[in-house]
Amino acid sequence: MKLLRTTILTVSLLACLSVPALAQTKIATVDLHKLFDGYWKTKQVQTVLNDRKTQLDNDDKSMRDDYKKGSDEYQKLLAEANDQALSADQRDKRKQAAADKLKQLQDSKTAVEQYERQAQMTLSEQTQRMRDNILSEIKAAVAAQAKAAGYSLVIDAAGETANAPTTAVVYSSGENDLTDAVLKRLNAGRTDSTTTAPIVTPPPSLLGTNTP
Repeated sequence: MKLLRTTILTVSLLACLSVPALAQTKIATVDLHKLFDGYWKTKQVQTVLNDRKTQLDNDDKSMRDDYKKGSDEYQKLLAEANDQALSADQRDKRKQAAADKLKQLQDSKTAVEQYERQAQMTLSEQTQRMRDNILSEIKAAVAAQAKAAGYSLVIDAAGETANAPTTAVVYSSGENDLTDAVLKRLNAGRTDSTTTAPIVTPPPSLLGTNTP
């Protein structure tokens, strides 16, 4: 009984102490999606990633074209190896040449597949790295704006829970929203009227769905 009374008193005391603490906590909100898409560096990074993807696609196409050319040569040699109009010696030479070409094709196919896997990994890592850098800058700007305005806690109003698309913040009046102020801070001194494009994670099959 004594232990029960002590527990009740402790809980009551903690509840009383927490009221002033909550009253002193100034909470603000931001929309991280809007900040991310509206930050001028996001567009800059997207341009870099698009250029890199184009370069990788062009290299991949060149390798695939070489493979296609080699495949056509192999089919020609194979047909000649079975051409009864040619002498047996000539057919044997064609058969050997076709066997050598097939080995080259198999090596080329392996090289293309390895290149595509590495290209996918490279672009994904570059995308993640640049995305993380931008988010770090945004968080730093949010922290600076919150401190300047006297806020001790900032919540992402656009953040989703595990039960997406349910947002973590059910209701906000918007009175303490810092999104526009933070965006102004991020884009200070930058004039860019072009709509920024969000960074998109590369699809699972970036450089084509079919291997040679």
